[in-house]
Order: sequence, then C-alpha cells, then structure tokens
Amino acid sequence: MRIVDIRETSIALKSDLRNAVFDFSEMTTSVVAVITDVIRDGKPVAGFAFNSTGRYACGAQMRARFIPRILKAPPESLLDVAGSNLDPEKILACMMQREKPGGHTERSVAIGTIEVACWDAAAKIAGLPLHALIAKKYNKNKYLSKVPCYVGGGWYAPGKGIPELLAEIREKFDQGYRTMKIKVGGMSIPEDVARVEAALKLIGDSARLAVDANAGFDRERALAYAKALAPYRLRWFEEPTDPLDYALLAEVAAIYEAPIGTGENLFSTQDVKNLITFGGLRADRDIIQTDVPQSYGIAQFGKTLAMMQERGWSPQSVFPHGGNQMTLHIVGGFGLGGCEAYPGVFGMFAGFADDAQVEDGWLKLPDRPGIGFEAQNALYAEMRKLL
Repeated sequence: MRIVDIRETSIALKSDLRNAVFDFSEMTTSVVAVITDVIRDGKPVAGFAFNSTGRYACGAQMRARFIPRILKAPPESLLDVAGSNLDPEKILACMMQREKPGGHTERSVAIGTIEVACWDAAAKIAGLPLHALIAKKYNKNKYLSKVPCYVGGGWYAPGKGIPELLAEIREKFDQGYRTMKIKVGGMSIPEDVARVEAALKLIGDSARLAVDANAGFDRERALAYAKALAPYRLRWFEEPTDPLDYALLAEVAAIYEAPIGTGENLFSTQDVKNLITFGGLRADRDIIQTDVPQSYGIAQFGKTLAMMQERGWSPQSVFPHGGNQMTLHIVGGFGLGGCEAYPGVFGMFAGFADDAQVEDGWLKLPDRPGIGFEAQNALYAEMRKLL
C-alpha cells in the first residue's frame, strides 16, 4: 500500500462579498487529491480536500516541499502499525521534516489541506465515514449522529441594506437553520447596531444571533463596539480584535460579559494555548473557532483539543470555522459544539452534500465512506479533474 501521487490545483471563489476587512474578489483555494494504489470498485482510492475559505491557494509550498517529502518517503513509513492503512499522523510528521518551529501561517494551510485529504483516503480504505474514523482514533468511538449548524452570513454587498439582510435571514430560517451570524464593522456603529436590532426583532432571541467583526478593529473601535453590543447579550461577538493581540482581547473581555468567539485566524496548538492563557477568555462561555484544514489538519487538532481540555475547556466550546463537509465530520468525530454553514455563499465550496437537509438547526452526519465529496456534484467534478 502506498501513495502514488499527490496533485493540487488553484480555483477562484469568484465572490463579490465583503466583510469589515476585505472583499473576496481575488480569493482562491487549493484543491488536493492524494492518490493511492488501493483499488475499490475497480478504481484507485483517492482522498480529497481543499483549504477551506478565507485563505489563498498555497500550491507553491505544497509543490516545493510537502508533496516531494511524502512521495520520497519509504511507503511503509507512512502506514499504521498493521500496515493496512495510511497513518495521517506519520504523514504529518513526514511533511514537518526540516521545518523550523514557529512561522506557522507560512505552512500550516498547505500541510493541513494535504493531511485532511490523507484522512479522506484513509477513511475510504477503512470503509468508514471520516467522523467515525476520527472518533475511533481520538474519541473512544464516540461521535455525534447529528450536528448543530449555524449560518455564517449577513455579509456586506452592493445594494444590500436592512430589508435585504432580513430577507436573507428569513431564507436561511426557511431552510431549517435557527442561528444566524452577521457581519459588523463595515459601517458606522449606529448603522451596525440598527442592523443588529432589526435582525433581533425578526429572530426574537439574542441567543440565536451572533456578530462577526473579522479581527478588523483597533483598540478604540473594538472597545466602542463592545460597549455598544454588550446590552444585547448576543450568542457571541466574533473576532473583535486581532487574535494575537492578547492584551486588547483581554481588555474587551473585561467589559463584554456575553460570549466572545475567536481563533479562526490562529494556525497552531501553540497559538491557541497562548490565546486561552493570555487573552482573558472565559472557558465557561467563550468560543474557539480554529479552522482545522488550515491548522495542520486533524491529527494536530486532536493535540490542540487535548491541550484545551487540560486547561478546563470543553470540546463543546469549539465551533470550527469553515462551513463545509470536512468541518462537519470533524465536529461530529470529536464531539464539538457545532458547525458553521455557508449556504449559497462560496459557490461549489459552500455547504454540504447536495441532498443535505437541516432540520430545526441540526444536520445528520453522512454515512458514506470518507468525507463524502462525491455527494457534492459541482465540487467533486472539479476534484475529479485532478485524477
């Protein structure tokens, strides 16, 4: 058993959406195929992944360092003890050879994308859905049969005002979602507060509305928004600061009693450790939003989660960034708090299986082997081009 090839390509998201910091007009993502010599149904087993959304394609690092390291390694060195399947932990260690500690963002997305594709292949070889394989490895075979999902939306777009925002919320609730996240920071505070109040009036429950500032605030604006939003006691206030500015984040947390969400822009176990140690966050309410394919992948996330639990944080406090099929399995396999969803936002990269149905805010986990990209026709067609 061996990996015979790893291929990648870059695909444009083609989106005109905007948050408080940037628009997505130039955004790309890397799609990866890990091809093995294992035959199922007359075809080689291949694992697929993409590097979530919000990070540009990273094929240069893959081609220059990480793919060659895997392909040059003795095939048996990348297998589990029984020699019957790929071992993504060993593949991760192989990619990390001759890499200096620190500097995570330069490589974590490229490595994590390849690593998740290896998990897809391994799950297919094992004949298990990815969440079941994750649970077998890291969670004593315990996994969720269904996952709570919230909508990441409320973007700024040309010609989009409060009526259009409310129409978006109604549409998502008609689709079965019950919790919505909207953007803040792209307008003045009074304008954004008006958007929040209108959304709350429609939804009727502050526990079902979150806001996201996309780490775009300086100290003055972060504290001003915290004070303005505090009375509404929203589900969470996401990324009020740069997540590496621990002092400012702690300052915000000191005046904002409701939950804070952050961490999607951190890419290592060490970064998350520093965040929860020095950022003033509270394990009894705050939300950590690591994007797993962008953070060295599933095996390293297992170490991040263990570190958090040692410091009093529950897996239920983790809501990974990235509304996609990969994240859905990761939430289910590790028993995390919930999954993001981006229905109709990022084209073929948004959402879950084509026939997925959200019921009262919950989504059943798929039971086909691997991640199940095969049930996403448009995305799988692009992935198949790599074979």
